[in-house]
Amino acid sequence: MTPMPAERTAEEKAVRLGLACAIGAYLLWGLFPLYFRFLASVSAMEILAHRIVWSMPFGALVLTLRRQWSDVAKAFATPKVVMMLGISAVFISVNWLIYVWAVTNERVLEASLGYYINPLMVIAAGVFVLGEKLRPLQIAAVGAALAGVIALVIGTGVMPWVSLTLAASFTIYGYVRKTTNVGAMPGLFVEVCLLGPAALAYLAFLAHQGAGVFASGDVSRDALLVFSGPLTVVPLVLFALAARRLKMSTLGFLQYLGPSLQFAIGIAFGEAFTPAHAICFGLIWTALALASYDAVRAGDADRRSRAALNPVANPVANPVANPVASASPKNS
Repeated sequence: MTPMPAERTAEEKAVRLGLACAIGAYLLWGLFPLYFRFLASVSAMEILAHRIVWSMPFGALVLTLRRQWSDVAKAFATPKVVMMLGISAVFISVNWLIYVWAVTNERVLEASLGYYINPLMVIAAGVFVLGEKLRPLQIAAVGAALAGVIALVIGTGVMPWVSLTLAASFTIYGYVRKTTNVGAMPGLFVEVCLLGPAALAYLAFLAHQGAGVFASGDVSRDALLVFSGPLTVVPLVLFALAARRLKMSTLGFLQYLGPSLQFAIGIAFGEAFTPAHAICFGLIWTALALASYDAVRAGDADRRSRAALNPVANPVANPVANPVASASPKNS
């Protein structure tokens, strides 16, 4: 059935809004290194604690505006959901901590590599965790990514633990959130509430010891720490709006905007980019191209198959067809 003109106009507006929201989210995530560089004098642990604490009041404001408090209450009333969000909270806090540490220690290239590797690690996790079978192009993509990491280790003599930890922690986080029945914003709010007591206790300890930087006379630094809350929440809200309006394949391609910006910032900061890095990133980019092409081809095949079964239906994108975009998006 062909959509009526009014329906097409509404759909086009929804797609445009979705694109704007997605680009906004990935731009913010990609530009995070610039923000955290201004906080280089603050320890990664203290930045993490402020990020958690200031996400709570701003998250509460967003939940009020979106009328999602009932979802939060439902989540807290379900022990299994609270347990799963407790697990996801641990992994996202590890991800945030390592990311902030990497940026403030001039290792942005390693951080960007981690988020390039993440979609490929999601594919590999499907094999080892869920027992999925890889298609030939997916096998080639995972193999190229593995070869890239090995080339970097051999070329530099150092294991890229920052990249691998970021990719692994976010892969696990994405899997837990994907299998937990809770929305993006309510889920994040529950996570920061679970982490909040520890974060507040840590900041109180620093203040008692006279080691904390907050409220020590630098108003601009205090403002940056407070702003870490909105900066955590806003991209997630934008992504949630985009995810409801765009195909997963579109989000799959757009998600590379974030690490690409981080990569460019790392180069601009003058971080070392050796031949080993060039080989590694080249292989990773090749792997991502193979995985993306395979995802698009699989999605097209799935739509043709469903159209053949029901030619009258208006086929929609299949989220499962694009494992590149399957993880929850709260990186960094």
